[in-house]
Amino acid sequence: MKILGFVALLLLTLAVALLIAGQVGFLSGTPPQKLGVTDGRLAPPSKNPNSVSSQTALHPDHPQKQYAAIAPFKFTGDGDAAMNRLADQLQKSERTIIVKREPGYIYAQNTTVWFKFTDDMEFLLDKPGGVIHVRSSSRLGRKDFGANRARIEAIRARF
Repeated sequence: MKILGFVALLLLTLAVALLIAGQVGFLSGTPPQKLGVTDGRLAPPSKNPNSVSSQTALHPDHPQKQYAAIAPFKFTGDGDAAMNRLADQLQKSERTIIVKREPGYIYAQNTTVWFKFTDDMEFLLDKPGGVIHVRSSSRLGRKDFGANRARIEAIRARF
C-alpha cells in the first residue's frame, strides 16, 4: 500500500509540475521557421501524426499523407469576402490570435487551456478553385490525438 500511495503522490506532483510549466509558457514551443506560402503551397504536414493539411496531395510520398488529409474550406462568390469571414471566425475563437494577415493568407495560433500548448494554423486562398487551403500543426509532441482536425472542423462548421 505504501508503494501505491507513493506512486499516486508522484503522479500528482508530476501533473501539477506540468500544469505550472504550461501556465508559465514552457510548453508553448517555438514557432516553426518554414511557415507561409512558397510557390502557391503551404508547408507540408508534420512528419508526426500531429497535423492536418488540405494540400497533402501535393506531397504523395509523405509518411503522414493519410492521417493529415483534410478538405479545404469551400466558398462561393468573392474569395476576399470569404477570407474576411474566416478571419472574423478566427478572431471569435477562444485562445486564438491572428499573427499575420496578408491578402489571401492568414497565420493564426491557438493555445490550449491547461498546458498552453500552441498550434499553428495557416489558411491560403485559392480563388480559381473556390477553396481556402488549410494547414494546422502542433509545435510539440509526437501526437495531437486529433486536436488539430477537431479545431479545424469546428472552425469550418462556423464558417
